[in-house]
Amino acid sequence: MTVHDLLTTGPKTVSPPPPLGRGRKRAAHAYDSALDDAELAAARTALAQGRWQTARSLLARTGDEWDRRGHRVTVLAQEQYCVPWTRDWLLAEPDSVDAAVLLALAQVQRALRGKEKPPRAREACHAAAALAPADPTPWLGLLMLEKALGAEPEVRRLFAEVRARYADHHHAHHLMIARLAEHQSGTGTDPLHEVYDFANAAAERAPADSPLAVLPVIAHAERYRVLAAAGHEPRDAAASGHWTGRRARQVMRAAFDWWLEWEQEGHPRRLVDLNFLAHAKVCEGRGAEAAALFHRIGEHATPSPWSYPDRDPYSAFRTARDTALGTA
Repeated sequence: MTVHDLLTTGPKTVSPPPPLGRGRKRAAHAYDSALDDAELAAARTALAQGRWQTARSLLARTGDEWDRRGHRVTVLAQEQYCVPWTRDWLLAEPDSVDAAVLLALAQVQRALRGKEKPPRAREACHAAAALAPADPTPWLGLLMLEKALGAEPEVRRLFAEVRARYADHHHAHHLMIARLAEHQSGTGTDPLHEVYDFANAAAERAPADSPLAVLPVIAHAERYRVLAAAGHEPRDAAASGHWTGRRARQVMRAAFDWWLEWEQEGHPRRLVDLNFLAHAKVCEGRGAEAAALFHRIGEHATPSPWSYPDRDPYSAFRTARDTALGTA
């Protein structure tokens, strides 16, 4: 696929973008996937208004900080009118790798919403990957797509493609854990489930200061999501014994101790980890530790894991936060 193909192949039914200066409104309690990245939020707003130059500058400054690049491209790609405005960018700069990567992930987002044919999104990602062979981001887009739609061998292959370019990719590891957690292995707490082995191995091989140290907590929450949805655990996470066994407490303690020693204030997705860790501490009944985490989180809640298995995430987060902080 060439840049011309990216500009001329689907989607054919994208609604016209809103007039300049009129970005789409967001719900009062909407979760902001930009988290605390103010530059990213500003670039997303500009992109919604057709001013793609701000996104261009942002991605140019981001360079090869792969976790940050993946986070920023993914958030920009979620913007409703990202595809048409990024096509405008490519018309102005046909050789722009950043525009090709952003367009590819925007088509992935459309495919996940049922508004784009998955083969077109795959083709766009492969085209972007050919333009940027060292960049894991197009492969991250493919992993997002196949995590939802693909067969197991392809999911594992794409994860390997991401890791071949950046071994400690944060978002890719989270995607793999969410997928592996859905594998069937009987009922109950199943402490030997493969998702735990995967998370432990990834945490152990990562550098000491890597946020991948929190992966065992992510695995525990994702497995709870699956077990609760199947009726094997209470739907109230705090009432579940999933969080109070010896192994679970060891996992939570190790992750909290890591955070105390290595808190990664500059990592673009650290608030995702903090939400998972705060949720775990609430379920474990460790209110003081949860309060410390809520202070760091502030208002930057994430839908996962507060929604697990099918709860209103905003209500669950606020209730847990107010209780831990003594403001209920």
